[in-house]
Amino acid sequence: MKIFFSQGRPLVALATALLIAGCGQDEAASQQAGAGGEQQMPPKAVEVATLQRQNIPLDKSYPSKLRSDEEVTLVARVTGYLEERKFEPGDMVEAGQSLYAIEPDLYQSTVEQREADLASAQAELARAQRDSERFQQLAAQNSVSRQQVDQALADARVARASVAQAQAALNSARLDLNYADVKAPVSGLISLSQVNVGNLVSSGTELATITPLDPLEVRFQLPQRDAFELRQQLQGQEIADIGAMLEVPGMEGQPGAELQGHLEFLGARVDSGTSTVQAQASFANPEGAILPGQFVRVRLQGMKRFNVLAVPELAMTQGLMGPQVFVLDEDNTARARPVQLGEPAGPWQILVGGIEAGERVVVGDPSSIQPGMPIEAQPFDGDAAALMDRFMQEKQQQQAQQQAAAGGGAPAEEGAAQQGASEEAAAGNEAAAPEQAEPSDTESSADNAAEAAPANSADAAQQVPMSGDGESDPEAQEAQGAGNE
Repeated sequence: MKIFFSQGRPLVALATALLIAGCGQDEAASQQAGAGGEQQMPPKAVEVATLQRQNIPLDKSYPSKLRSDEEVTLVARVTGYLEERKFEPGDMVEAGQSLYAIEPDLYQSTVEQREADLASAQAELARAQRDSERFQQLAAQNSVSRQQVDQALADARVARASVAQAQAALNSARLDLNYADVKAPVSGLISLSQVNVGNLVSSGTELATITPLDPLEVRFQLPQRDAFELRQQLQGQEIADIGAMLEVPGMEGQPGAELQGHLEFLGARVDSGTSTVQAQASFANPEGAILPGQFVRVRLQGMKRFNVLAVPELAMTQGLMGPQVFVLDEDNTARARPVQLGEPAGPWQILVGGIEAGERVVVGDPSSIQPGMPIEAQPFDGDAAALMDRFMQEKQQQQAQQQAAAGGGAPAEEGAAQQGASEEAAAGNEAAAPEQAEPSDTESSADNAAEAAPANSADAAQQVPMSGDGESDPEAQEAQGAGNE
């Protein structure tokens, strides 16, 4: 009995000492690991590019208003009553199609009258020419005077002039007859008729408007720097080789909201008031989905900035000194470098100061990079758009995983199951405590105490006051010893 209790108290102290020693080793190991992690941070793998001067394509658009250079307003060119309208408002008419009739019978009769006048004049001319020839023959025989010969020649010239006058009157009558049949000068969409059938119209009366829809012309203003770069680009190629795209604001995604065309004109002078250069582009509009008068934006394709330094837009961050990028030193360590920004060019950002060609710049995701962090440089293929797409896909995947972890019920059920298992294990340990109190010998008691102490520190801590109570109550110790025996 006394041997058990004299050895039981060292066993409890041994278990407590082992528990404290184990905790101390774990804390020391964790502190050493943390200190080592700060001193030897693993390098971060990210794309790195060596900065070089290059020609960067621009993605710029310019506001404008659609117009149709071939739009015409039909006007009456003769006076008369409007007898017939040969179209429906809003129809697509073809060039040469008859649209109105303005008293064609009246003008047809005028043409016939002028034809008769011409025939009469031609007959008079023939008679005058014969008389002049006869008088010239008689003058050679001295049968007539010289005055009679001159009169015959003058009559022939007057008759010839009368024929020309009659021919001109006939041509004018034919023109009026042609104008009485109003035809479409161009193909396009015709408007509402301004004059109803039966009204009297005169020369200059507006009848309708025809608006060609294919092609459409757009005039817009280029900033002088863009015009300078465009002229530099035009060296060695035609102006029509510069492609253009027309976009209608508010119609994104709808059929016909974008049209493909080409540049037609680039001005040769800068407007002193606006510092811009006028340009014009033409766009095919076969479906007629876009109408003149709409406000649009024109994007020229193929425009570039020449011999500039640029980085992918993803590489830009905001620091205390303003916009910055991360530059690698000789040891592949990231260093923050403030830079001066130029204009954006699609997925690229042009830099105008703060960095030089030949420096290595981090072009991948810089969100987790800090100054002084070692970098494992990964090659960059030069495709800034693909780099941005990969970044966005990774962010979307991370957000999806976070949402699934935050809103899913499976993690909560697993945590509840683990908590229930821990409570059952604790209850089992308490139930098994009386059985563990029967050591077969001294070595087995020490081994059991050493194993039980790290597994259930709460039970080991509760054993310490229990040993103290045993010393203060010898009868209870002897009773417990008898029970263990």
